[in-house]
Amino acid sequence: MNILIEATGSLTSLYMIQAIKEAGHKVIGSDISIFNHAHSLCDDFIVMPKTSDKELWGKTKNLLIKHHVDIVIPSLDETMIDWATKVDEFHNYGITIIISPIKTINIFQDKWNTYNFFKSISIQTPKTSLENIYQIIKPRLGRGGSGIFENTYKNNFSMKNLISQEKITGTEYTVDTLFNKDGTAIYIVPRERIDVKEGKSTKGVVVKNKKIDDLIIKISKHIKFIGPINFQLFKTINDKLVFIEVNPRIAGGMALGFAATENWIKLIVDNIIKDKKIVPKKINYGLKMARYYDECFFK
Repeated sequence: MNILIEATGSLTSLYMIQAIKEAGHKVIGSDISIFNHAHSLCDDFIVMPKTSDKELWGKTKNLLIKHHVDIVIPSLDETMIDWATKVDEFHNYGITIIISPIKTINIFQDKWNTYNFFKSISIQTPKTSLENIYQIIKPRLGRGGSGIFENTYKNNFSMKNLISQEKITGTEYTVDTLFNKDGTAIYIVPRERIDVKEGKSTKGVVVKNKKIDDLIIKISKHIKFIGPINFQLFKTINDKLVFIEVNPRIAGGMALGFAATENWIKLIVDNIIKDKKIVPKKINYGLKMARYYDECFFK
């Protein structure tokens, strides 16, 4: 099958390219420019219109049809809501979008909605406000660590499209999870984030934590997830597990989750496309990851 992944010019895209090829499928890379490593590493490449393009989705549909794309695995926060609304439309053209329902995307793309959802199901999360009263300032619709800063402005700036949030300290965890087409967790893989640069995990170790597993299962009973989902949380000095956010998509650091289990691309195709039942393997707890940059040369 031809599998399209977004923003393949990013520094964390290589593991996805390799996973798709190892699963026996073709990689259709995509970005707004061909001047990146993915253009030479993928089987095919689509130069996508910018998200500001008024004809973005008409052009996108035509490009996917032209390049015979069978599956899309979205990873760009700016386009998640639109992908979720177009599942049925693209299905009519033989294109399957691996994404959770629009209700799930709307909750977790907006940090204020995320806070209220966690509170409603009794999941511990930082105190959050639309007013400037807590120590951390974040964009409501931001992605990764972009736009987050310590609050030193007191009350002298507008809070439009921002939230303030209680500062939580402790051990930081990212949890790589894979859900089947029915919303049941196949894998829950917690990893301690040992080093983070520009919001991206560069060092980590897979850890066993049943409390984390149980809380994610609890969350998934109140909202439906499909495919790869990324949870972020802290364990405080009092051993409280405080959930910060959920990224309802594939994430850059999931390379460690793949390595500690098996090829999730194969599982996505087997379960969501071919409707096969998945029997999970044992998780390789203790597995560590350290990232490094590499070079790609092309003309």
